[in-house]
Order: sequence, then structure tokens, then C-alpha cells
Amino acid sequence: MSAETALVEAMARAVTEVGGLLRAWRPDPAARDGVWEGNQFKAEADARAHRALSLRLTAIDPGAPVVSEEDPASLTRERPPRYWLIDPIDGTASYVHGFDGYVTQAALVVGGRPEAAAVFVPERGTLYTAERGRGARRNGRVLPPRPPAPPGRGVLTDNTPEPSGVARRVYDHFGYGGYLESGSISLKLCRIAEGDAQLFVKDVPVRDWDVAAPGLVLAETGGLLTRLDGSGFTYQGAFEHVGLVGAGDPSTCREVSRWLAL
Repeated sequence: MSAETALVEAMARAVTEVGGLLRAWRPDPAARDGVWEGNQFKAEADARAHRALSLRLTAIDPGAPVVSEEDPASLTRERPPRYWLIDPIDGTASYVHGFDGYVTQAALVVGGRPEAAAVFVPERGTLYTAERGRGARRNGRVLPPRPPAPPGRGVLTDNTPEPSGVARRVYDHFGYGGYLESGSISLKLCRIAEGDAQLFVKDVPVRDWDVAAPGLVLAETGGLLTRLDGSGFTYQGAFEHVGLVGAGDPSTCREVSRWLAL
């Protein structure tokens, strides 16, 4: 087993263990309680999961600091050349309100790009992993490359019961006939990577920790993730960006972002 593969397996164990903790904490009202910070709800479980995941990742690679939305101090320093970028709960609203569309995830970022990733969906027992240049897996099984899917072919995914906002505009303009309601940003990108959907578009603020891990899973199946304007996520500078376009077919991602820019 290569050192890189061993690292991914250790990451997988870490997010799976923290996912188990999240399920165990969920019946406790205190874990689901929290406060609003701007337009984001921060639950006590977010902080607990941050501590648990940080502890495990630091044990894997003590030389890589943890950068997390739950640790404001880590967001004010210059980005290290090698670091863990984590989202202890992506989909806190789903977690708090009893839905299954939340994940816990981590990416190892080296030189400004994710090199390894692990995403765990606790309520489904689904684990996605990826290693740059070595493919992506779902519960240990290799995810095959996604076939071509021109704009309008296949399924568009979002987190509302039916398409709305920018998703509705894209759905109608390109003539999509299929729609999948799914949870967190990360989960939607992973669903595209495994072929359940072909396109995800959002125009809300998106942060690097939302997309680093699932973006690598998607890339390793041949898909593409960009910001709303078509530019890539560089994992440098500011952590927040405006929107995203993710697709299993890179040409679809580019065409949709071009149309949105008109």
C-alpha cells in the first residue's frame, strides 16, 4: 500500500468515526441548539464535530494544520503550503431539522489544490474518497468516468423540492426533464460524481471548505467544478466566492457558466 493510499484510508476512518458521533449526538437537543451568525446557523454539533475531526486528522499528519470554518483564527492566517481543510458538518440545516442530507468531510490541500479527500454521509452510511490522479471511490468501489451529458440531458440537482432561482432558469433554458432534490453542497457534487445527477448550479456564497473534498471526488470521475463565472477554485486568498457550477461533463459546466455570464 502506498503512503498516499494509506493517508486516504486514514482520512476515511476519521470522517466515518466523526459521522458516527454526529448520529449519536443528534437526539440530544443541546447538540442541535445554536446561534445564527449572519445567514448561517451554527449548531453545538458543529463545534463538537470540529474538535473530533481536528483531533483525528492531526494524529494522521501532525505537521498539517487544520483550517476550518469552526475555527475563525485559522481563517485569518496565511494559508500553509500543506493543510487540512475541513467542514465538520456540511448541511447543518439538514442535521438540525432531521433530514439525511448532511455530511462530514476533509481535504488535504497541498500547494493550493486538494490532493486527497474523504466525504461521509452518516445517515446513509456512504463514504466517498478520492486521491488526485488515482480516482474516486464510493464505499471502496471505483467510480467510473462519467459519460458525456450535454446541457439539458440528464438530471439537475438542488436542495429545494423543485428547481428555483438560478437552478430554475438553467433548468428551463437548457430543457432539463429530470430533477433530484438533495441536501448539502457536498452531497450534491458527490451525487453527480456517481451519476445520479449531471448538473448543479447555485448563486449563493460558497466557501472553499464546502467544495474542496467533493470537488476532488467529482474531478476524479472526469467532472468539473467552477465558480459561477467559470473560473476555478484556486484555494488561495479569500475563502468565500459567489456561486458554483458543477457537472459530470466539463463542456456542460463551461457552457452553463458562459450562458449565466451573458
